Amino acid sequence: MNVLTSHRRITIETLLSRGVGQREIERRTGVDRKTIRRYARLAQSPEVPTGSDRDDGQTPPPRPPAEPYLLARKDVSACEPHRAWIEAQVALGRNAVSLFQDLVERHGFAHQYNSVKRFVATLKARAPERFDVLEFLPGEEAQVDYGQGAPTRITPGGKYQRPYLFVMTLKYSGKSFRTVVWKTNQAVWAQLHERAFRAFGGCCQYVVLDNLKEGVLRPDLYEPGLNPVYAALLAHYGVVADPCRVRDPNRKGTVESAIQHTQGTALKGRRFESLDEQNEWLAHWEERWAALRIHGRKKRQVLEMYLEEQPHLRPLPLEGFRLFTQGVRTVDDAGLVQVEGSYYAALPAALYSTVTVRIYAHAIEILDAGGQVLRRHEKSLRKGAFMLDGADRIFNPSRESARVLARVEQIGPRTAAFARELFARLGRPGTRAIYGLASLVRTYTREEIDAVCGRLLEAQCLSYAAVKHALVRQAVAVPAIAPTLTQSGPAIRAITEYQSFWETHAQTHPQEDTDDDVNH
Repeated sequence: MNVLTSHRRITIETLLSRGVGQREIERRTGVDRKTIRRYARLAQSPEVPTGSDRDDGQTPPPRPPAEPYLLARKDVSACEPHRAWIEAQVALGRNAVSLFQDLVERHGFAHQYNSVKRFVATLKARAPERFDVLEFLPGEEAQVDYGQGAPTRITPGGKYQRPYLFVMTLKYSGKSFRTVVWKTNQAVWAQLHERAFRAFGGCCQYVVLDNLKEGVLRPDLYEPGLNPVYAALLAHYGVVADPCRVRDPNRKGTVESAIQHTQGTALKGRRFESLDEQNEWLAHWEERWAALRIHGRKKRQVLEMYLEEQPHLRPLPLEGFRLFTQGVRTVDDAGLVQVEGSYYAALPAALYSTVTVRIYAHAIEILDAGGQVLRRHEKSLRKGAFMLDGADRIFNPSRESARVLARVEQIGPRTAAFARELFARLGRPGTRAIYGLASLVRTYTREEIDAVCGRLLEAQCLSYAAVKHALVRQAVAVPAIAPTLTQSGPAIRAITEYQSFWETHAQTHPQEDTDDDVNH
């Protein structure tokens, strides 16, 4: 087996321990694959120690031998003799500090840390990360992000501060919408998207954004959770969000470049007395300069490509997006939820259940866990108000009356008319009498009750007691039917059978009959 220098052996052992393939190790180190395979077998053998645990009595050289002419030249780094090993370690992601420590301990490196730091920096500078060029169809994608605007006075004569610079850029044409705002939140983020769609005259299919909290509540590689307001806005315009992966800002490099171009060209060195003044300048600069520029990569005018892309944008809905804020509430024991100091009926939501509340400018929506709207209410104009109907009360005398009247209607039409007339005269107290009518079916038939109620209704004798008394009297007046004896039944023989029996017996036993007569 070929004997490798110490630093190459350590490099191979390190790469093998990290699961790097033998073909890749051959490419990185220049060592033949057969030699790498032998070291792999030795590393897997329990009898032969490998790597830094090797204790075979041999002392590794202080450092790999170097060509004399390299050591004599002052423009050559002291790390040059260790180039192959350092390159392999840098490829594994190790930093200059760890490499310096290993060089000193394993190879007797006698130079300063800065030598290693400079050498590693040159290696990283020569190996830039490669990015793919993404091409998209017209109207397919837009990218959006925040930056910093130019210094602007908050109030006349006040201090200068930098506002938020909002930019949305169409991927295909490079056409951008730019504006500055003082504050950002969920509502502002949604409103800026709507303004951008209206400015473009249509919507793209996808919008790429960073994982900022205004748009993405839960960053996730597979199922990111969108802000509900933002999700509702995109659904209203038929746009799908495509958040970038975490720590992958290059995915939206188009809008990043647009922000840098805006900051470095349109806003560099400028100050504005108001937010409106800066927005007016951005609109002018976009029309006069940005839209007329030649795209750096496509070598075409941005405005020309935008006019080509515009027919491919999705048409805007007739109505704008209704902005709302969203929160979670618990239904109390009265079937209500509290929103901004007022109370709104949440039925049919269950008591003590959790519901979602959307607060619009003039309305309130209550949604269940699946997003279905349970109730809509007009927004209360004052605090402390109760926004509910009579049927929304947990205990409602009117609702109870209606329920018992429905029970009485099942007895018969005359009983139903009797109950309605009774309720009309007595009001809510009459509900008790109607409950009494409904309970009579336990003792009497529906026909009997309905007949009695009909007669009492004609006589205008309207009371539960009158109905009960009439039913009792009617039951007493019915004559009782006397029981009748019968001489027939399945266990009783016919009289003719007995007669025949005695006649036959008398003919066959005449003496017994005579003796009986004598004895008597």
